[in-house]
Amino acid sequence: MSSKTKNGSAISPTRIENYPEWYQQVIKAADLAENSPVRGCMTIKPWGYALWENMQRVLDDAFKATGHKNAAFPLLIPMHYMEKEAEHIEGFAKECAVVTHTRLATDEKGKLVPASPLEEPYIIRPTSEMIIGEAFSRWIQSYRDLPMLINQWANVMRWEMRTRLFLRTSEFYWQEGHTAHATAKEAEEETLTILDLYARFAEDYLAIPVFKGEKTASERFPGAVNTYCIEAMMQDKKALQAGTSHFLGQNFSRALNIKYLSAESKEEFAWTTSWGVSTRLIGGLIMTHSDDDGLILPPKIAPLHIAILPMIHKEEQRAAIYEYCDALKAALQKISYHDKNIQVEIDRRELTGGEKSWSWVKKGVPIRIEIGGKELEKNTVFVGRRDHAYKERNAQNRDEFLATLTLQLDDIQKNLLQRATAFQQENTFKLDAHADFYNLFNETSGGFVLAHWNGDPTIENKIKEELNVTIRCIPMTKDPEPGQCIFTGEKSVQRVIFARAY
Repeated sequence: MSSKTKNGSAISPTRIENYPEWYQQVIKAADLAENSPVRGCMTIKPWGYALWENMQRVLDDAFKATGHKNAAFPLLIPMHYMEKEAEHIEGFAKECAVVTHTRLATDEKGKLVPASPLEEPYIIRPTSEMIIGEAFSRWIQSYRDLPMLINQWANVMRWEMRTRLFLRTSEFYWQEGHTAHATAKEAEEETLTILDLYARFAEDYLAIPVFKGEKTASERFPGAVNTYCIEAMMQDKKALQAGTSHFLGQNFSRALNIKYLSAESKEEFAWTTSWGVSTRLIGGLIMTHSDDDGLILPPKIAPLHIAILPMIHKEEQRAAIYEYCDALKAALQKISYHDKNIQVEIDRRELTGGEKSWSWVKKGVPIRIEIGGKELEKNTVFVGRRDHAYKERNAQNRDEFLATLTLQLDDIQKNLLQRATAFQQENTFKLDAHADFYNLFNETSGGFVLAHWNGDPTIENKIKEELNVTIRCIPMTKDPEPGQCIFTGEKSVQRVIFARAY
């Protein structure tokens, strides 16, 4: 196992040399996931899935705290369901995987072939509005049944042409919330409540600063009245849509007959929402914080907080060093960190000190502790923090380390958010001239541009075709700044965010 490459980093190529390949190599070095035999799909390995499980736990608690309940719905959706909402199926038709047969048989050459055609094909869910909406049409009878607040943790299939681990795969894991309400106001409040929840999660747990905003009409979820999103900046200055929340109005209720009897005994269509985040957040985490030595994990979301690394230089010290490490682990596990006990592992593998240490650096563990004869003698720990350079390690008194551990973890969490926020701010520009806009995207690696736009979708399409730049969102602000569209000179209500995106 090699610890470093010729250029002095653990990952080759570096972010500057080849960002897409660097991203793939970070995933490989951290042992997060790999491409599967199924085209465009991934196998999430234990370290990557532990990260997703931690995200699930935090989000699931937050959903339940706001009154939502979990349920599970079928993977397969009858074809005719998808036909009920025209805009919805138009938006997803090219991505649908279709099941047309049951059973396998052997042909005359001995090859397996599909045997029995289905009377009606099934769609492998690309999203679940139609199948959950059908259930709502049966579950909701009266205003007393509202609001109905449901969440599902599931996998979905979207037949993507160009895939990249975590960011865009044919199959991925997510949560999808689906709710029904008696009034438009309640449904719109729901979408914004969830948007705020997503933004807090991104910043408080993932240490990823985000912009909240509304999508333009061309970027809306198919069938939605409004789509709201959080947009994050990656280290290559591209945007990542990290979560979305959709106000569906009564479009799906009318298509699926989701009605209720009001307090006035009048039959009404419900107002619905849907919202979701996915394993794409792991991709965002990688691209926001990681460096040329591998993954960097915020402590609040890390599967492991501390790796204890016994350094055995003299065989006669082995038993004593292991005993010291075991006692240290027991003491650490008694410490609570944000309502969860410290997660710690002792690495007893027979590796050289450098190989052992670098393996944990590349996996992004917040704190590494090396224990050898010197630490045993002086009752100390030799500590390395993942948010600091590898060589920036120091000896700490064991008891003082235990007493200050949670403060050190919080400092790492804070430091990662501050670094990401500073990067976002340094690469977000207010532009008021057409030439400056084109120069930025033609001559530099880009960033986020806050500029005025008159709302014309033809201009939006022109920018996308010429520069591969899209309007990421119309920022949510209490004090919009009116001005003039930099493309036409016409009036503009407020600035919007332009960027290249994943």
